[in-house]
Amino acid sequence: MTADIPGAAAAARHATRQVRIGRVLVGSDAPIVVQSMTNTDTADHIATAIQIAQLARAGSELVRITVNNDESARAVPRIFEQLAKMDVDVPIIGDFHYNGHKLLIENPDCAQLLAKYRINPGNVGQGTKRDTQFAQIVELACRHDKPVRIGVNWGSFDQSVLARMMDANAQRATPWDIGAVMREALIVSALESAQAAEGVGLAADRIILSCKVSSVQDLIATYRELARRCDYPLHLGLTEAGMGSKGIVASTAALAVLLQEGIGDTIRVSLTPEPGESRTQEVIVAQEILQTMGLRAFTPMVTACPGCGRTTSTFFQELAQNVQSYVREQMPVWRTQYDGVENLTLAVMGCVVNGPGESKHANIGISLPGTGESPAAPVFIDGQKAVTLRGDNIAAEFRTILDNYVATKYTKKI
Repeated sequence: MTADIPGAAAAARHATRQVRIGRVLVGSDAPIVVQSMTNTDTADHIATAIQIAQLARAGSELVRITVNNDESARAVPRIFEQLAKMDVDVPIIGDFHYNGHKLLIENPDCAQLLAKYRINPGNVGQGTKRDTQFAQIVELACRHDKPVRIGVNWGSFDQSVLARMMDANAQRATPWDIGAVMREALIVSALESAQAAEGVGLAADRIILSCKVSSVQDLIATYRELARRCDYPLHLGLTEAGMGSKGIVASTAALAVLLQEGIGDTIRVSLTPEPGESRTQEVIVAQEILQTMGLRAFTPMVTACPGCGRTTSTFFQELAQNVQSYVREQMPVWRTQYDGVENLTLAVMGCVVNGPGESKHANIGISLPGTGESPAAPVFIDGQKAVTLRGDNIAAEFRTILDNYVATKYTKKI
């Protein structure tokens, strides 16, 4: 697990319980955990293992896979075998809807290998079958000593709960608006399902709850009330967040408010990938939310100015992008070799106005020449000017300075 940022200020976490998922702790005073989900056909064990490896190497600490049919359930052992060959060790969560009870009963290897089961109470069965099939999954979780996330989603939650809430609302002297009734139905579904799971025999410290919606304000309101009414660890995520900047902004707007209030123990950013783009983008965004808030540190991040009329050259933009990409590429190696390297701060600035000052605040900073300035780029290390770079090889020379700093300033792991 990556360390917390020293001195980071945040509200006390709401969850007093702590759940172990494989080697990862979630809840209480454990670091907030980043998770993600594959979008491969799980039955294709090679493609799924490759994507799990990509997500894990990007920094996903938990990875969820769809288990929706016999083929995908039977593929789980082969996925684990392939991951072992790739030297990837990350807890894998099984996502079950409609037929999870059947798949887990008929595929005991799958049931044993998965680190956690995710159940949607609205999709475990209809009518009289719902309670029986929910209980069967929970009994299997108890038998295999697996935690369970009870994940309610407003696109597919238990309609019987909503009907009951609507009937109760009709009896109120001043009825709630429909949004408030739906939020209450989500919360009640999660809490009643958790109570039912405990009734079957699942320990309270093996339960995580989530109530996902796709509206920022509804998500904030729902989780505030859910946190007030329980002490289970909570999984946060704006469901169906969307694509590109919309999905990033919406997820950040919702999660940042809740995390600042101490609500949330594990997060996922549910981005729709751009065509041809890597699934790992959702991991990077989740990490950057936590890191920019001062709640976790994952990788050195680059402070860079936005540019103005003094920076008509694009070189500082290219260098900032180059450095940020370089440190992300190096982190899988650095993380295994050096303690604390994720706390390194970097600055790439474009002119003399804020360049030297901002560079002095970073562990390593460079102030590039703006329009009309002398063609020289002073580099500051821990607040002191160390060297001035010139010429066409500035990017490579700056990376060398970065490599040397990491190798000499951070303690090597034994």
